[in-house]
Amino acid sequence: MSESNSVPQNSPSAYESDTQTTSVGSQEFLVQFWGVRGSIPAPGAETVRYGGNTSCVEMRVGGKRLIFDGGTGLRVLGRELLKEMPVEAYMLFTHSHWDHIQGFPFFTPAFVPGNCFHIYGAIAPNGATMKQRLSDQMLHPNFPVPIQVMQSDLKFYDLTPGDAFTLDDIAIETGSLNHPNTAMGYRVTWQGRTVVYATDTEHFPDHLDESLLHLARDADLLIYDACYTDQEYHDVKTPKVGWGHSTWQAGVAVAQAAGVKRVAMFHHDPTHDDNFLDQVGEQLKAVFPSGLLAREGMILEI
Repeated sequence: MSESNSVPQNSPSAYESDTQTTSVGSQEFLVQFWGVRGSIPAPGAETVRYGGNTSCVEMRVGGKRLIFDGGTGLRVLGRELLKEMPVEAYMLFTHSHWDHIQGFPFFTPAFVPGNCFHIYGAIAPNGATMKQRLSDQMLHPNFPVPIQVMQSDLKFYDLTPGDAFTLDDIAIETGSLNHPNTAMGYRVTWQGRTVVYATDTEHFPDHLDESLLHLARDADLLIYDACYTDQEYHDVKTPKVGWGHSTWQAGVAVAQAAGVKRVAMFHHDPTHDDNFLDQVGEQLKAVFPSGLLAREGMILEI
């Protein structure tokens, strides 16, 4: 897959674009990043180029719209979707830590009658469903209106890591990720092309995660949690071991071991400004030339 700012001539390979396009074509497989930051939004002059919104990735696959996680990037996507109503979409959550659900109460299309959203997520260790957790964050005193104010048709589906299902001719596999309170990754395959969304996962010190390797096997694109650098992760004074996030170096190791064609480093730490991420991108390219750092608005064609 190649990298440019327009569709390569006579080539089906991936490209990069910042076009704010949301229409769904029946013969396309596009990935668009609406929020690429982790932990907490990081707006400001020093994060303009990569973006400050938290996790939200859209896949437009074979005429269907899949939305992964509902961080603050979901609000921005929702604003674009208002131009295309009525909207039907499939929302797949990795887990319910706040940076992955905090955009849901501000997702305007969910308040509009006639729209339909199929919402998937695993049951939490305490037994709470995704419906319960999305509802809880909208209860008083944390939010002014309850989820019942959303007038769209919200359909909820409980998953267990390891489950597989189809949406017509789109095959979706799930797998467990190594994260506090658990998280779940997704593998999306359509017409022989595969994208894996595996954010909020921590690598193991002495081996690669077999669940992740299986999920990422031979993928065309792996979207991976690269919150830290190896130096930050193992810092003597402020180590990040056990925090539930990985490094871009570990992402390269996973991509190489799993036979991944391209990897997009994702879930950028809020303290990493544009210049820092530029340096990471250069280091990544030196060891994995088809690697890239996710940016808000970026579109990849698979």
